[in-house]
Amino acid sequence: MIYKNLKFFSLLLFIVIKFNLPANAAAIPGSFADLAEKLMPSVVNISTTQTIKTNSNSFPFQFPPGSPFEDMFKEFNTPQERKATSLGSGFIIDKKGLVITNNHVIQGAEDIYVRVNGDEEYKAKVVGADPLSDIAVLEIISKEKFLPVKFGDSDKARIGDWVIAIGNPFGLGGTVTAGIISARNREIGLSRYEDYIQTDASINQGNSGGPLFDLNGDVIGINTAILGQSGSIGIGFAIPSNSASAVIKQLIEFGETKRGWLGVRIQTVTKEIADVEKLEKPMGALVASVGEGSPSDKAGIKAGDIILEFDGIKVDTMKTLPKIVAKTKVGKEVIVKVWRDQKLISKKVILGRLESSKEFKKDIEPEKEEEKNIRINSLKISVRKLKKQDIDQRKLPNQIKGLVITNIENDSPLNFLQVNNIIVEAQKKKITSVDTLKSIVEKLLKSDEETLLIVVYNNQNQKRYIGVKLK
Repeated sequence: MIYKNLKFFSLLLFIVIKFNLPANAAAIPGSFADLAEKLMPSVVNISTTQTIKTNSNSFPFQFPPGSPFEDMFKEFNTPQERKATSLGSGFIIDKKGLVITNNHVIQGAEDIYVRVNGDEEYKAKVVGADPLSDIAVLEIISKEKFLPVKFGDSDKARIGDWVIAIGNPFGLGGTVTAGIISARNREIGLSRYEDYIQTDASINQGNSGGPLFDLNGDVIGINTAILGQSGSIGIGFAIPSNSASAVIKQLIEFGETKRGWLGVRIQTVTKEIADVEKLEKPMGALVASVGEGSPSDKAGIKAGDIILEFDGIKVDTMKTLPKIVAKTKVGKEVIVKVWRDQKLISKKVILGRLESSKEFKKDIEPEKEEEKNIRINSLKISVRKLKKQDIDQRKLPNQIKGLVITNIENDSPLNFLQVNNIIVEAQKKKITSVDTLKSIVEKLLKSDEETLLIVVYNNQNQKRYIGVKLK
């Protein structure tokens, strides 16, 4: 009798396990081979070329001003031109040969080549590019038909879901890596509109612009950034397909983006501000200023208002507002709910276009300033801001900021450094602008301290900590 009972309970336990586990077991693929084989023909390797002009000194020293040797060796110090190449990835979304990649992969390129399925190479042209979202659309110059992939719904992607990345890491060609979605809605300070998918699928230099697939073979992300110089440390970031699709549609249709624009400068609502304004909790976006003649100005939104809702969408944090405004159609009339004098009031706003606004043009001016060489008198060097182009060409860490040395005078305290060295820190503070470095040096010179501690990347991309006596 006991034996029969044991047999019955064993059978019951087997049935329970059998009918409860398959849902979990099915989520773990035995192999990615079939999926990879199906998707590889749609993923492309991208290579670009451009001409780089340099003004670096050919000698390990400089002639003093007025020296007769200056004219004699002038030809050795004239601007030099060289061809630079860059590698990236992309994927085909239309059988006619439309390719999606990152803007930074093709930015400044004179020639763009696309290699399909590791075999045929074609020339490509830019249909449209958007630096703010780091997305570009290319068109393969060919009458052949190509195998496209389609976008999936990135909003349905969950933390823990399996994903695979296919790309061109280190120029090795079609490479497949697998992992899971490790986080959602990441912001890492690389662009204006950030909502990255974080994955532990191995992503390296050259994967930029490549697709992140779900197990249905749909693109749910565009691989864009890595954390750290090596890249393969288990943290990579992809632009969600839903965010990318809206930008891509505009680039294909107009060759440019047309984002909604409110015309306000905003800041975070802190706990202290929420207490003063009698809000239940810190939420919304505090209007710091309103652009004269902007859509918000015309609608009667004022500095000090807290925007809690935009076009029916709750604004939970400051960072939410720019994203939902940018996605809204230019010219649309929307209801904006603001908290003012401890009351909720509604304003009708007709959205303008961000790219046509004065504020937008002012925001992109600093990018043009990067080209300028600025002399730092106290150090007797000239520098310019580090550009994205420098980072890509030298394969530097993605998040790096700093100043590229363009000239070093003979009596400079930094005369042991070289042109093209990059100053990234001074006195343990990150260098984000020329003014930052100037301020640090001036403060040191007025203090009792004598030594300036700087961190530089030399021309071999080696990071060095250096102490410099300034007094």
